[in-house]
Amino acid sequence: MTQSQPLRDEEAIRPDEQTPLLRNGAGQGDGSVSETHRVDPRIARRLYLSHFLSTWNSRMFEFGAVLYLATIFPGTLLPMSLYALTRGLSALVFAPTVGQYIDNNDRLKVVRASIVFQRLAVSASCVVFYIFFIGLPLGDYGRPGLLAFLSIMACVEKLYSIVNMVSVEKDWVVVIAKGDIEALAVLNAQIRRIDLLCKLLGPLFIALIDGFSTKAAIIVNFSMNIASVVAEYYAIANIYNDDPELQEPKSKRTPVSETPLASMNPGSKVLSYVKRSASDFKFYFGHRAFLPSFACSLLYLTVLSFGGQMVTYLVASGYNTTYIGIARTISVVFEVLATWVAPWLVGRIGQVRAGLWMSNCQVLPLIGGLVAFWVFMPKPLISATSLVIGVIISRLGLRGFDLCTQIIAQEEVEAESRGRFSTVEAAWQNAFELLSYMATIIFFRPLQFNWPALVSVAAVTSASLAYTLFVWQRRGHLIHFEKFGL
Repeated sequence: MTQSQPLRDEEAIRPDEQTPLLRNGAGQGDGSVSETHRVDPRIARRLYLSHFLSTWNSRMFEFGAVLYLATIFPGTLLPMSLYALTRGLSALVFAPTVGQYIDNNDRLKVVRASIVFQRLAVSASCVVFYIFFIGLPLGDYGRPGLLAFLSIMACVEKLYSIVNMVSVEKDWVVVIAKGDIEALAVLNAQIRRIDLLCKLLGPLFIALIDGFSTKAAIIVNFSMNIASVVAEYYAIANIYNDDPELQEPKSKRTPVSETPLASMNPGSKVLSYVKRSASDFKFYFGHRAFLPSFACSLLYLTVLSFGGQMVTYLVASGYNTTYIGIARTISVVFEVLATWVAPWLVGRIGQVRAGLWMSNCQVLPLIGGLVAFWVFMPKPLISATSLVIGVIISRLGLRGFDLCTQIIAQEEVEAESRGRFSTVEAAWQNAFELLSYMATIIFFRPLQFNWPALVSVAAVTSASLAYTLFVWQRRGHLIHFEKFGL
């Protein structure tokens, strides 16, 4: 039996848009589902189209930028490292500002701005990459200056991609689902499938073109980026116009300083920003959805993801790129499978219990793979294969857990605070991702990969324990011992 958590008086009287999707009464998290609403197919199609275009362009450019920098600056990882570090830090530093912007502005205005500024940043970057590639004389300061400009554009692209992601995935889909957890689970799952499809095919597409011609890849990247603006821009506008609830203003605004920033001196501006950031982080830590959100963020502290770090290790262990590609494809298949398994499980036992199951499905294969990895360390190929198998199987639990925690956060976080909550969550994700890079900077030799792998499994285990604590707090128990006669 699920423990009931009474709402505060002011929450109990809020209208639908300002309250969580489900009341915190009996049955929450145990599969109680509203059957009163299904998403309009036209709205769903437009949402998927907009998200596909946004994600495809983002994934294609993200990977393309790596290829372009590797071609322009051969023999050194420094430009790529500076570019990636600046991009990641921007998301961490400016998260509170992004959250304030989302929460205090009209929904359509925010998403449209994210579309336009993302595309402008990518287009400007492609122009600079092209200038680099054709070898125009730039002088002593030209190349560093353009690299700095690229880093700034990367920050702009990253920040507005967060704006788009938080607005659409954390707010719009919640409003569109209108309280139906099954509908919300379906929307989340389909969006995640689009993410995974773009994650797999976007880099492959631009890599194939780059293999033929880097110049052609830059031109294609630029052209597709520009061509998608109109379709994405109007798809999101049509969704907004077709759903009256999206047009409703949020009743409460995130408090901001009454003194305009322009009239403050630099010291006061910094102090105001620090206070606002501290307020957002305090709100995040004190929220009832903190534990599942933080647990999901902690999963970003990993090198076990078929990213650059693990791929580099696998190559050093004797894997050829074909086998790595096959393993990565199989892992994506497991991730896509999770987008069907998780919604089905949520419908059967509720998002809270489903999250616990998915968390175990992630952590147990990783622990098994890590143990085998350490046991067979004298045999690098067998050791690496053990880790690969564990990582592949764990992807089912990873994506399933991600979907469950996303539903919990969407359901728990109030409409007027979704921006600040989700951007602080994104800040933690970026912080943990940067820490994962630090792990391989410290232990940079392939023979030392066992330590970053251990850190990764420890982080995943900690995330699982944090979520288990949340389940215990929410339900009052983890196992129905009475079913075993205990």
